[in-house]
Amino acid sequence: MPYLDCIDLTAGYGGGDIITDCKLYADLGKVSVIVGPNGAGKSTAMKAILGLVRLSRGHVVLDGKEISCLTPQAKVAEGMAFVPQVKNVFPSLTVEENLEMGAFLRRDPITQSMQEVFDLFPALGDFRKKKAGDLSGGQRQQVAVGRALMTQPKMLLLDEPSAGVSPMVMDNLFDMIVQVAASGIAVMICEQNAKQALEIADVGFVLVQGENRFTDSGVNLLANDQVRRSFLGG
Repeated sequence: MPYLDCIDLTAGYGGGDIITDCKLYADLGKVSVIVGPNGAGKSTAMKAILGLVRLSRGHVVLDGKEISCLTPQAKVAEGMAFVPQVKNVFPSLTVEENLEMGAFLRRDPITQSMQEVFDLFPALGDFRKKKAGDLSGGQRQQVAVGRALMTQPKMLLLDEPSAGVSPMVMDNLFDMIVQVAASGIAVMICEQNAKQALEIADVGFVLVQGENRFTDSGVNLLANDQVRRSFLGG
């Protein structure tokens, strides 16, 4: 059984279901990627996993435990962390204070965890006393990921992590995501930059109109003619 197993996810925002019977999963130490055209339901699927969007049916199982009905806060306590696409830092707080906010549920010393974040994102160590709102888009994204890692998650969800960053920053960010997974964390990304995301994916899910269209390894999806023509620009 995968560490995160999402079965028949069906959810929407009140005016009808946006995703239908979606099957998604993630394993410890691996990167799972959700891609697809605009409006495919990628972000909705991720928010449904966390509980920000109500499921009309389906199950979310984490480490063998049914967590579908838990609140987002309770899912964080179970080891799940989420980095939204927008408004993902506290701009008036320093980098260091943002990271401290990520550890609000913890009752143990956080110094080592903070140093591990600075080791992963060296620029943040240099800017630790600088307000997050004064950083570049790529640096703010690093703060957001770092704050999520301060919860010591086993499952990390990232919604469009490359949004608003330059191609060079995006490449560096994806490299960091691979490093996070290599530390033993299960990582799931929904991403508009499908080609770049699939290049780091152990498994990829292509959603179309809220339904699974393809599921395979990132390598196989990149080599699939139909996927390339329809979603990767040839």
